[in-house]
Amino acid sequence: MTTAREIMTTDVTCIGEGDSLQHAARMLRELDVGALPICGTDNRLKGMLTDRDIVVKCIADGGDPSVVTAGSLAEGKPVTVGADDDIREALQVMQDHQVRRLPVIDGHDLVGIISQADVALSLSATQTAETVAEISEN
Repeated sequence: MTTAREIMTTDVTCIGEGDSLQHAARMLRELDVGALPICGTDNRLKGMLTDRDIVVKCIADGGDPSVVTAGSLAEGKPVTVGADDDIREALQVMQDHQVRRLPVIDGHDLVGIISQADVALSLSATQTAETVAEISEN
């Protein structure tokens, strides 16, 4: 059984829930990533923030990214998978929730993220194609 821990990216940097979207945008650029986990002062995952979220949910609505916080864009309970869960379960969660990046937790701690790239590098071409097709359905 392949687990989420075996294919996840472990080098994960959080944006604080009280940090501005302007700071988040700079972090996205510096890290060359399209999404950041939002972590609270309690170090628990509060959600995910994408570059698209900044544009669509703040800038397009006339919001000021130097004032709007990352935490204000966190919606609902974050979709996650356990570090020791079977990768098939992780893929199903990605497909069911149509997420391209899936935070991996161990207990309450964020330990990694599974992205479509991780899937492509670790699994068969068939599994990768099926997962990408399902995630991109809408």
